[in-house]
Amino acid sequence: MKKVLLKGMVLGGLIFGVAACNQESGAVEEAQETNEEMAEDTGMEDRMTDMSEFMTKAASGGMMEVELGKLAQEKGQMQEVKDFGQMMVTDHSAANEKLKALAAQKNIVLPDSMGEEHMDHVQELRNMTGADFDKAYISLMVDDHQKDIDMFEDAANDLEDPEVKSFASNTVPTLRKHLDRAKEVKNMVDKKM
Repeated sequence: MKKVLLKGMVLGGLIFGVAACNQESGAVEEAQETNEEMAEDTGMEDRMTDMSEFMTKAASGGMMEVELGKLAQEKGQMQEVKDFGQMMVTDHSAANEKLKALAAQKNIVLPDSMGEEHMDHVQELRNMTGADFDKAYISLMVDDHQKDIDMFEDAANDLEDPEVKSFASNTVPTLRKHLDRAKEVKNMVDKKM
């Protein structure tokens, strides 16, 4: 039993290392494929696939939130947008660390870079400044946090793993706080335009 566990840990480490080398926009999909291959013929394929899908998407989204939060502090015109960006960096960095620890515990490979959709958002906003940045960024934050809440609530309700369900459930209140604040800031930005 110890040999099988040790081999699994070594294999997991090797696969994580291979996935960490991937810098392409398909990082999320590649991590999911790696996780599916590891779960193949284990009797836990469906459970692992569902966990992997949630965790890899959450990791990509968390990376985007941090990156865009940094951009908001740099390129935002309104102080409220800059402050919102700081909250994103702080809160999503903490959530990302919890997710990484949970993924390591569950032998789930996370992407080392954002998925294509999240990368596109970063690229688009990187080319904006001032009021245009504020409007596009905060609109994206409203839309993205609504999607995140839906995804995390689904995971909290539907996933089988109790620790992953707990992570999802415990993250929802923070996401709701972000959504509420994003809507407030969006109203301020819209009034200035």
